[in-house]
Amino acid sequence: MNSSLGPDKKPFPWQFLLPLYIGSTLNPINSSLIATALVPIATDLRVSVGSTAALVAAVYLTSAIGQPVAGKLAEVFGPRRVFAIGIIFILLAGFIGGLVHSFAALVVARVFIGLGSSSAYPSAMLLIKRRATQTGLAKPPGGVLGGLAITGMAVAAIGLPLGGLLVGTMGWRSTFLINIPVALIAFALTILWIPRDEKAKVKGGFRELMSRIDVGGILLFGASITSLLYFLLSLPQFRCVVLGIAVVALIGFIFWELRAAHPFIDLRILSSNLALTRTYLRFALAGLVCYGVMYGVSQWFQAGRHLTPEQSGLALLPMAVIAPIISFPVSRRNLVRGPLVVSGVALVLGAIGILMIDSHSSILFMALVTFVFGVSMGLFNVGNQTALYSQAPENVMGTAAGLLRTFGYLGSIGSSALTGIVFNANVNDAGLHTIAIILILVSVLVLLMTVADRKLA
Repeated sequence: MNSSLGPDKKPFPWQFLLPLYIGSTLNPINSSLIATALVPIATDLRVSVGSTAALVAAVYLTSAIGQPVAGKLAEVFGPRRVFAIGIIFILLAGFIGGLVHSFAALVVARVFIGLGSSSAYPSAMLLIKRRATQTGLAKPPGGVLGGLAITGMAVAAIGLPLGGLLVGTMGWRSTFLINIPVALIAFALTILWIPRDEKAKVKGGFRELMSRIDVGGILLFGASITSLLYFLLSLPQFRCVVLGIAVVALIGFIFWELRAAHPFIDLRILSSNLALTRTYLRFALAGLVCYGVMYGVSQWFQAGRHLTPEQSGLALLPMAVIAPIISFPVSRRNLVRGPLVVSGVALVLGAIGILMIDSHSSILFMALVTFVFGVSMGLFNVGNQTALYSQAPENVMGTAAGLLRTFGYLGSIGSSALTGIVFNANVNDAGLHTIAIILILVSVLVLLMTVADRKLA
């Protein structure tokens, strides 16, 4: 960056942070808003409700691939440029989704949302890391990092009621059109208040540029992630050919990256920096448990416990509300090990709580169980983010931050696959308890990994 700070200047003024925080809301808000619009979209465009799952999967897939890719591009071309281009994709998605009249075009709009929102988090983490280095900060800027996580969680919490309000008053297109003013504001603030990147310096022409970006590595990574997610989402149908493609693409990716001059994901860093690798695994496993509650338990609330959608949302509300609240004091103090241990304990207790729930349980008890998971979600989000900030080298911070989100998406997709397998025939108490036992085992693993990890500050 080309800005300089005087001794009386704050290292992270609100003008610098505001566009980053707005950008961090683009992915969670779009993930939440679409949930209330799926049935109206199916009715209006005369497609089956089941086919609207493509609108959800489109963002999952493009985000899982796009997050580390955007991080790599930010490292090569500059985080401000990539951040701004991502916002333009969101703007285009708002116009496409709000104006077109075909389901295929809506899928394209959702792909644009996935690509555009993927640029926000890795670019923001790289911008924050570089500014901290520039201003001589030795410790992670906990309040800044916490704000990045908290704004995303807070917006995700209000996404469902906001989506219901928009769809009920202005129709499902409003869930796309709302991106237009948000994107315009974010783009203007980015241009005005985020310092310009240095000029991208890539010598050797087009071939060297492709090497710096590592296009081959990105394509192999995309092929492995795409086929893996398709395999998981197809369960309980076992598509062995798709799984084989995922394995072959992954092996090809590993061999390619080990030989690449500028690897997209430096596997040598992951093998030598085991603390960072453990952070990724911990984030994915904890995400599998928490999203297992959001997907599996919420589905049981309505189909097994026979709650109305409003009652189901009320039972899940404590989980959504407490997560950003508990994150704030933890992030400001740069705490890592303690919060992650508490998060692991909360995961175990919450999973045991699910095992105690049945069709006769009160809504109050179910809300208490989701509250416990909300505590865990808030702590593991900010704890792992701070751990990542300290563990990842600055020159690969963009890719590393994007890869953390990719592991989170793998956890959420895994939870969706688990729910689909267990509830394939019937949504009942026995299936819920099967899910609970699996979540208990995974939660205990997360807790043991955290307690045994002596590299956590």
